[in-house]
Amino acid sequence: MDYLPENNSRYKDVAYWDERYTMEQCYDWLGGFSKFQHILERFVKKEDSILILGCGNSSMSGDMYSAGYHTIANIDYSSVCIRTMSARYSHCPGMTWHQMDVRQLSFPDSSFDVILEKATLDAIMVNEKTPWEVSSQTACSIHQALTEISRCLKPGGRFVSVTFAQPFFRKRLYARTEYKWSIKHQSYGEGFEYFVYVMTKGEKLSPEDAALEKKLLRDTESPPTRITTITNDDKEDFLANIDL
Repeated sequence: MDYLPENNSRYKDVAYWDERYTMEQCYDWLGGFSKFQHILERFVKKEDSILILGCGNSSMSGDMYSAGYHTIANIDYSSVCIRTMSARYSHCPGMTWHQMDVRQLSFPDSSFDVILEKATLDAIMVNEKTPWEVSSQTACSIHQALTEISRCLKPGGRFVSVTFAQPFFRKRLYARTEYKWSIKHQSYGEGFEYFVYVMTKGEKLSPEDAALEKKLLRDTESPPTRITTITNDDKEDFLANIDL
């Protein structure tokens, strides 16, 4: 895998991505659209209005367009990415491109039927040494993003999150009553398992997920239990193991 940063923290630096996108033609984190298309088709209709977060130079938007999804807005915080991708797919009516931060979306409330992200939230968490203890700064960034995602979803809309994070860790971020959604998940991949979380706005958390939220709230009111884990050096690439 080319274009690896000197350290993981650079994944959060827009200058790194701007430079990378000037050299790299295409890269699909967690595999291409075909790897999880069979799952997505159960939750996303061809006529849905779709927002893709952190689109990067992935072929996913183009592959989805070819599969019949023709109303797709794409955002990325790299102006180089948006300029390049807009030119690449200028022949696709209904496909739009916007430079934007996932934590501060400029779309009106209830704008989309589906909001989709693939490894974008993972990239926000690159500085975390262990999934057991997420820093307050990263937790705040994730909460800002999820709040904006919920706001921009139509009633009954679905937030689809594709990640290498296992349910035990990722549900701890998604299971919050204030987001006003339910959570389901499926997986794909051979050898290394990846997860597709589907949050449906307007549905309540399951009893299991509601209990998880209550437990996490209780835990924040008491001193945390230290858990000894083996952490990776910052120079070991955080995202290198998520390619199919």
